[in-house]
Amino acid sequence: MAETFSQHYIQNVERFSAEKVAVRQKELGIWQEYTWQQSYEQVRLIGLGLIVLGMQRGEHIAGISDNDRHYLWSYIGALSIGGAFVGLYTDASPDESAYIIDHADAKYVLAQDQEQVDKMLEIRDKIPQVRRVIYWEDNGLWNYNDPWLISLEELSALGAQLLQREPSRFETEIKIGRSGDLAIISYTSGTTGVPKGAMLTHFSLLEASRLFDQIDPRLDTDNHVSFLPIGWIAENVLGIATHCAFGLIINFPEKPETVRQNIREIAPETVVYQFRLWDALVSSIQVRMLDATWPNRLLYKLFMPIGYRAAEETLSGARSGIGLRLLNKLGDLLFFAPLRDSLGLSNVRTAITGGAVLSPDVIRFFHAIGINLNQVYGATETAATGAAHRVGDIKYASVGKPVPGVNIKVGDDGEIRIASPSMFEGYYKADNKSAEVIRVDENGKRWFLTGDAGYIDEDGHLIYLDRLKDMIELSHGDRFSPQFIEGRLKFSPYIKDVMAIGDPTRDFVTALIIIEFDNVARWAEKRGLGFTTMADLSQKQPVIALVSNAVREVNANLPSGGRVRAFVLMPREFDADEAEMTRSRKLKRKVLLDKYDTLVAALYSDAKTVGLRSTITYQDGTVATVENELVVVRIL
Repeated sequence: MAETFSQHYIQNVERFSAEKVAVRQKELGIWQEYTWQQSYEQVRLIGLGLIVLGMQRGEHIAGISDNDRHYLWSYIGALSIGGAFVGLYTDASPDESAYIIDHADAKYVLAQDQEQVDKMLEIRDKIPQVRRVIYWEDNGLWNYNDPWLISLEELSALGAQLLQREPSRFETEIKIGRSGDLAIISYTSGTTGVPKGAMLTHFSLLEASRLFDQIDPRLDTDNHVSFLPIGWIAENVLGIATHCAFGLIINFPEKPETVRQNIREIAPETVVYQFRLWDALVSSIQVRMLDATWPNRLLYKLFMPIGYRAAEETLSGARSGIGLRLLNKLGDLLFFAPLRDSLGLSNVRTAITGGAVLSPDVIRFFHAIGINLNQVYGATETAATGAAHRVGDIKYASVGKPVPGVNIKVGDDGEIRIASPSMFEGYYKADNKSAEVIRVDENGKRWFLTGDAGYIDEDGHLIYLDRLKDMIELSHGDRFSPQFIEGRLKFSPYIKDVMAIGDPTRDFVTALIIIEFDNVARWAEKRGLGFTTMADLSQKQPVIALVSNAVREVNANLPSGGRVRAFVLMPREFDADEAEMTRSRKLKRKVLLDKYDTLVAALYSDAKTVGLRSTITYQDGTVATVENELVVVRIL
């Protein structure tokens, strides 16, 4: 019985015909196809090449690359010979990369291109245990005559030599693998400190894939577009593990900038987007409708309310009247189906959102246009398993019911706890941190303490509130969830990001708000409002009024004690390179509060404006100081 990624993978190679496609990648405008047999041959050469380089079972290999076939084949090849994989975000800074590579004891690094190779060369003295850096896009690398570097082509040639000498070596290595072998070390986002490396075995990842398959079965004819970072647990489980276990076809975009166009060309049956991508998609649709021709604007205004009503009745289990059903079918024919097609979502059975909880407004919107968007709640430490929406059992305000085989309970302190068969083994080289988040009950069941606040409603749905440490009590005793307010505000097409602020010494909520520059710029241009930069545009009175209206609309549905009473529009976006966000785009609240303490103080004073002095470090290392005068907006 297959126990590991590679054992499942080789079963697919054996059971599928030589012509069945396993992988596609768009290059130079053409979709290149690779069968299971062709893919396997590449995986084998890479795995054998790593053996020639000296990689031993149990050693770790790090990867920093956009998702592509070479990255996938190297991932599976390394796991096939007993290695464990460590994924990094492509935009990780040199220091961030050095920390993870060194902490994970990675002996090899996969670095896609010159940009990532240069990053490795810059931090070479900080990662002394790395034996070789392997690259495959050689543009700009022709004169890099450093023995520390080796191309994937050269590595595969070494593998081919070993294959000639030992024809069955790779298959033997695959057979040795066991389900309890370490597969990946997935580093958490590090919102409150340095990232921790969660150790996940082959069993954990494959079991997570199997559990999700019980909710939403995957077929070997399904297409998955792989573009979410392999540093994020979701792509490991719902992409690579599902590819190996169920034969899902993986498609790689030509480049990050063409993802949306490439998704439309593939029209996948399954999509997994990070929560911010769904937010951005709603904003882009709303703005497109504002700029659309009058017939399309009319269709949007006419059929969206019908779509909302039809979705509400379907999800509540009610049978819609014939009139509503006919109107919704007409809306689908004239408007919703063409809209889904333009998004590349015409064939989607199930769309998934993860990474953080998505606003109920966003989920309602996609169901209204006929996209079955399901929330998934989990953690890196549980291999993404926890709770999930089911087809026909969706509550917009919930994150669903426990995934089959998973137990969820809420502690006396309101903390969500998860017991899953796909639980991690602990944090790498951090037993003390592991002990802080794992509890073993009287029956020997291991529970992961998520650090999240929530409750289970009368229908068994899990309601997520916020991070436990981020739930804030104001001076009058009312509590509020920053994430809930932020999610509601980001439903506006003119708001990209928000940080809601409050503490026990304050009696109202305030916010730092970032405009969706492209959308607001388009809105301003249509009205003849001149501007130069984002900083300039954000302080224009018409823009302030535009955002103020969005805040008032959200406030109308919040308890009086938790409404936003003041805000400033920030002159630039929050930036992961400035340590204001994690690489998975979660806010680092303490960092932001410390950095913008003068803004926060102004929000809770009588000030009408506040000065902001920012230091910006450019890619070439030069530093500039920028000063802005921001308007403090009061909402009465």
